[in-house]
Amino acid sequence: MADRLKAERVTLRYQDRLVSQDLSLAIPDGAFTAIVGPNACGKSTLLRALSRLLAPREGQVILDGQDIAARAPRDVARRLGLLPQAPLAPDGITVADLVARGRFPHQSFLRQWSPEDEVAVAGAMAATGVSDLADRPVSDLSGGQRQRVWIAMALAQETPILLLDEPTTYLDLSHQVELLELLAALNAQGRTVVAVLHELNLAFRYASHLVAMRDGRVVAEGAPQEIVTEALIDEVFGLSALIQPDPVSGRPMVIPRGRAGTGDQPASAL
Repeated sequence: MADRLKAERVTLRYQDRLVSQDLSLAIPDGAFTAIVGPNACGKSTLLRALSRLLAPREGQVILDGQDIAARAPRDVARRLGLLPQAPLAPDGITVADLVARGRFPHQSFLRQWSPEDEVAVAGAMAATGVSDLADRPVSDLSGGQRQRVWIAMALAQETPILLLDEPTTYLDLSHQVELLELLAALNAQGRTVVAVLHELNLAFRYASHLVAMRDGRVVAEGAPQEIVTEALIDEVFGLSALIQPDPVSGRPMVIPRGRAGTGDQPASAL
């Protein structure tokens, strides 16, 4: 099914603050989509709308052919998993118990904890490298460890669509690469992945589809190798940069000159 998840002419606000107006975006099914842009451009707000955490003031978000607002929360949770920014864990909860919460959408009065749930939780913890932390309280972990635990919970949910808001936050470079390799592998297995990312060169290397945003609007979208240009980086980030092929992947790689209009100035002028 093409475009299982899309926003149709949505207006997004936080109280009186307008973030986006008349914004439309279709998430390609089966793609690894990276959403990039400067701070406060609307990336996370868009992801919240796509996941039903934020209701559009106008327009609608469509999930599998139906307005997402009309679907039951458990139904949405079986189709779409979300890792939000800075999630909070209940006091005293262990890693294993938190990851197990990813299985709640699959349970009901008639279907309690099952061997399939056990396998899903164990697999998610192994994939994110947190199996040895299973019995530790989440509150005792480092920021990077906690982030991997939250990602494990999202993976345990086993939804066909996975949304992640800045999943590489708190992770060192090695774990950033491990995570993106994992997301790319999940995508290769058929899962639709959407991630807000800040590290452009990693986004360009791993994503098959790129959405570039500024000031609440989509400036460009498409395959990174097709849309990433020096002009796009200048327009979106106000950054003067060279675009060269990544020597490992062949994808675009950004080499900053400096802020647009200042890159050629001598150091004494800065």
